[in-house]
Amino acid sequence: MARMLALVLGESTHVSTDHPPPTRLPGEALVRVRVSGVCDTDLQLARGYMGFSGVPGHEFVGDVVACDDAAWLGKRVVADINAGCGACIECTTGRGHHCATRTVLGIVRRSGAFAELLAVPERCLVAVPDGLEDDRAVFAEPLAAALHVLDELPGGAKPKRALVLGDGKLGQLIVRALASQGVETTLVGRHAHKLALAASAGVETFLEAELPASRRGAELVVEATGSEGGLAHALAIVAPRGTVVLKTTVAAKLTIDLAPLVIHEVRLVGSRCGDMDRAVDILARGAVNPLPLVEARYPLERANEALAHAGRRGALKVLIDAPVVRGG
Repeated sequence: MARMLALVLGESTHVSTDHPPPTRLPGEALVRVRVSGVCDTDLQLARGYMGFSGVPGHEFVGDVVACDDAAWLGKRVVADINAGCGACIECTTGRGHHCATRTVLGIVRRSGAFAELLAVPERCLVAVPDGLEDDRAVFAEPLAAALHVLDELPGGAKPKRALVLGDGKLGQLIVRALASQGVETTLVGRHAHKLALAASAGVETFLEAELPASRRGAELVVEATGSEGGLAHALAIVAPRGTVVLKTTVAAKLTIDLAPLVIHEVRLVGSRCGDMDRAVDILARGAVNPLPLVEARYPLERANEALAHAGRRGALKVLIDAPVVRGG
């Protein structure tokens, strides 16, 4: 393929029919994308976050069409989006997500999934079981991030109760992830129809203004609002010696009283990407059903419209379908 279809960010956001395909380096796989998902990070990149230019997108499922290890050829896959160097102390001790020279699919120095093709190291690939359809598999990356909340707790101890702030697509996925692991979980949000969506999955819900005192003081509070006031709210309702996990980034600079961290001996933890194998297994077993979170889908040639839709206030998950290649 001399050129490909791709959504490109730069001076403008546009769909190009003449974008160069990624170059596959030794040890990498070339993947033909089937479906990709729009994440809030993609929206931030489109607004100039990190000065990104190129093809965004990091949630995907696709087919391996070229690789060094023939065992991957033709496999349907998802991938860990963090491509570490493989040799530094972080990479060799299982912390490659923090490799200082890593590339990150569609985010840092690696062309992303809003395109017909992408390239990713073979060591990042995770095979998708035959029984797991594309529309569920495409949630593997955000589900891995949601489950990673549990990895941030002292000694890996599972909390008895958790509060999740934010009823958007990330908060919705986090409550489903926590509940699937046996954690008593409450979602706190501002939109009755979104809370109803979580309630239909068996999760306790409250409007933010109606959260009763009996539900405050959880040992784990997850901030997934992406708002400037989210952290302050989380600190106000976490139990003494509890843990607040931040799952979203906020572009604005925050002014916040951190005295509660000291007074109540609260742990404040940032949390990003998680274990893709675990996420695929949970999706394959049906322990988490993400399909009710899909609000809309667009073909790749209308990917700019997909981003605009995903950026609407209150929008849930938007998927992008890559062109179907027949006979190959």
